[in-house]
Amino acid sequence: GYRVSLQGNFFGRNHTYITFPEYNPCKHIKLDPPANIQSNVTASKCQIWWSVPWYLVEILQYELQYKEYSMSWETALNKTPPSSLPRIEIEATEFRSGITYIARLRCKVSENEDSYNSQWSEWSQTTVFQRPGIPKLSEKILNSRTMQFLFIPLSFGALLYLFWNCKLSSSCFLTSGQKASPVLTFPHQLLSFSHSIICTMGILR
Repeated sequence: GYRVSLQGNFFGRNHTYITFPEYNPCKHIKLDPPANIQSNVTASKCQIWWSVPWYLVEILQYELQYKEYSMSWETALNKTPPSSLPRIEIEATEFRSGITYIARLRCKVSENEDSYNSQWSEWSQTTVFQRPGIPKLSEKILNSRTMQFLFIPLSFGALLYLFWNCKLSSSCFLTSGQKASPVLTFPHQLLSFSHSIICTMGILR
């Protein structure tokens, strides 16, 4: 360790004051804040990462703050990353859709580190991000997958309607004493109609 003293001249006399009788620089460190803070938000996760010197990665701990962009930092929420790795993941449900957020962080030597001790660094530069908006219900209904599910019951309804019309038509022919040719042609109509349904579903895919 070191001894830190302060010398001064007061009223023509020199005086020496012992400020720190035992001073260890390794126990009084103030680090630079993390650099290059960046963010990426998906529908499920918010990822934030940053850079620190490689030789400090394993001995640092961090504190992250984030808030709505329009609010003051006094309202910010704090997060402590679970490891010394220079990144953190936050559940997207903690953010409101369509709202812009801003985040910053600071670092210091981990409290589990015996060889060094430090105070918190200054706050880093900020990163701005926004949770993607949730699609409206009307937009979901119009997607092709939903259209396929709607098309299947409608198609069967049309088949039943065609079958009923052909049945009525054949009964009329039989009553008048004519040949029941429409009944014989119904399987061909059914196959033709089914083929058109399959083709249409293929187009929807």
